[in-house]
Amino acid sequence: MTTRSRRFLPIALALAVLALALAPAAFAQSPRGAVEAMVGSATVGVDYGRPSLKGRDMLAQAEDGMVWRLGADQATTLTTSGAIKIGDAMLDAGSYTLFARKSGDDWVLLVNSQTGQWGTEHDASMDLAEVPLSTMSASPTEQFTITIADHGGTQMIHFTWGETMLMAAVAEGS
Repeated sequence: MTTRSRRFLPIALALAVLALALAPAAFAQSPRGAVEAMVGSATVGVDYGRPSLKGRDMLAQAEDGMVWRLGADQATTLTTSGAIKIGDAMLDAGSYTLFARKSGDDWVLLVNSQTGQWGTEHDASMDLAEVPLSTMSASPTEQFTITIADHGGTQMIHFTWGETMLMAAVAEGS
């Protein structure tokens, strides 16, 4: 090996590592969003992809039984610093992946213990809870949005896209 090639090797290796580190971002099509709120004494955060409708009605295209990744690209992750309750489901402090499943005209929130996967990789055996979601009409929302907001003393997590809002109550766990 020549002196020149020995000098080039660390640079080539560094560039290869950098390319591998940036590869997942290259496949991402949608910007990321994040929301954080206090639910009792717990800090609850959600990290998710924010796809745009671009003239489509995506929720209307969902077939019965279809699992939706609640966002785009990497799976949507909910992290809580303390125990919380979503609907009737108790969650300990930690991180979870959120999915939704269409059930007739209704939607169900799936709380999954597997994290770090691509959003389309749902392993139903890792589901911890199924929470019925309320559905209501919303102001047209081009880009998928998740919020956690207070409604008359009750915290609600909202999933809004198009003219539809799906939601569930979020409270401090006990």
